[in-house]
Amino acid sequence: MLGFALAFVLLFRRLGLGATLGYLVAGAVAGPYVLGLVGGAEEMMGFAELGIVLLLFVVGLELNPTRLWRMKRDIFGIGLLQVAACGLAVTGVILLMTGFSPAAALALGLPLGLSSTAQVLPMLRSAGRMRTPFGERAFAILLFQDLSIIPLITIVAAMSRNPADQGGPPGWQLALLTLAAIAGLIAAGRFVIRPLFRLIGGLGEREMFIVAALFTVVASAALMQWLGLSTALGAFIAGVMLADSPYRHELEADVEPFRSILLGLFFLAVGMMLDLGAIAERPWFVFGMALALIATKTAVIMAIGLVIRMTWRSALALGLLLSQGGEFGFVLFAQARGAMLIGDEAASLFGAVVTLSMATTPFLMALTARVRTEPARPGQEREGPEDQTAGALVVGYGRFGQTVAQTLIAGGVTVTLIDNDVEMIDVAEQFGAKVYFGDGTRLDLLRQAGAAEAELILFCINGDQIEPALVHAVHKAFPRAAIYVRGYDRRTVLKLSDTPAEYVVREVLESARLMARLGLGKLGLGEQAIAQAEEIYRTTDKERLSKQIAAGDIRAARDVILTRPQAPDPAGEPG
Repeated sequence: MLGFALAFVLLFRRLGLGATLGYLVAGAVAGPYVLGLVGGAEEMMGFAELGIVLLLFVVGLELNPTRLWRMKRDIFGIGLLQVAACGLAVTGVILLMTGFSPAAALALGLPLGLSSTAQVLPMLRSAGRMRTPFGERAFAILLFQDLSIIPLITIVAAMSRNPADQGGPPGWQLALLTLAAIAGLIAAGRFVIRPLFRLIGGLGEREMFIVAALFTVVASAALMQWLGLSTALGAFIAGVMLADSPYRHELEADVEPFRSILLGLFFLAVGMMLDLGAIAERPWFVFGMALALIATKTAVIMAIGLVIRMTWRSALALGLLLSQGGEFGFVLFAQARGAMLIGDEAASLFGAVVTLSMATTPFLMALTARVRTEPARPGQEREGPEDQTAGALVVGYGRFGQTVAQTLIAGGVTVTLIDNDVEMIDVAEQFGAKVYFGDGTRLDLLRQAGAAEAELILFCINGDQIEPALVHAVHKAFPRAAIYVRGYDRRTVLKLSDTPAEYVVREVLESARLMARLGLGKLGLGEQAIAQAEEIYRTTDKERLSKQIAAGDIRAARDVILTRPQAPDPAGEPG
């Protein structure tokens, strides 16, 4: 499976069609309906759905409660309108194209009105639009779709023809249970999880950080599953509760590899479940229904976008992006089948419709790129991230880093601060400074912290910890950022002389010069004589450092070192 995924994802990314379609095709080819090399898609789906759970956790980490509250109108306004309008419109299409009863059409149409969170969010993240107004609006709709799973399950249960379902809990009870579970997760995040991460950070055990991160995600999802609620919603709430904590970037970096591989396995399983036999028996129905689904949802969502005063290009882009069926369709189809509203054949056919519609999204987005792109206008600013990116990343918030960061902030620069000293982070928070916990020498953590958008990356770490390989790697990964390094002494300057670092600042150089100036003033030298002495030292030191770099030897230019008092210029003019 991994071999087929590797081959097809590389091929499809090379063709500009996206990784999702590569996974789907890899699963279909390796699965039981083509080559038959692997099976057990249903069992794989059971744990691969953790990829969706981890995805929602990572998204939650990017949305602190304040920002989420700011999005409430989009979530509960546009999201509700999209779910209701698309669900009813698709239900009408099913009634027109098939002979299903109204109850069966509704049980199929409402799930098809939902889109694929697992497909859309990675597309937004890879395009760099997750934190833009467009991306926030798309995410708000997807988040409401996740919230709507419980009401949709309730609707299916209410229409059930299965006598065993009649004794289930009423919808209002499920709603209260959902609110209670969310409140419980919020309390656990504040009073249990944060102290746990503070304890682990103080111990310095990075492996335990990964264990604790995965425990947080899986435990929150398991709680929601035990209550019969949305596992993805539980993980999302857990992420939101940790979004404004100092450990956000470390958590993102630790969870990201697991999210990527499990989400890839999820799409492999979806591809394996694509019943090509059912499509071969009724190809026109499957392709026709998929086309009708995409066209209907695109038209409805575009109309909603125009109503809320989006430009027609942005509204079209939103409609196409959310035009596919989603992974929750498989869950709700199973519910409808258990409720005896639809048969096994219908569930298989509409599962194929969902998969086919998901496969078309990368093609549609690629083919309509020129049409969707807003034409540039004179003086028009490009759409960019809002309040989530920084002009500078300061790694290390000790004495040196504090001075650097506060000076940059005084100059109007937005700064993201990173350190791995828990006690220092807690002290800084008492003074109003937001410092994120993490190892700032890791590329994945720098990327999570916004290094791709930053213009400055400043390593202000104590000691001689920055190696040339790290500077080269950071420059290669984030070429637009100028790199500055706090150097322990001139040995650090020599070591980093052949790297892309913009400047290596010796940490005590300026403070030592200042002390010398104050001492000379105390001895009675005039300001001009003091300036002359400092200039002599600067020139000598620069000459010596240049010779040491050229020779690659710290012992070079020993004859240049100032070891005897210099006779001051009688005029007191700087030399």
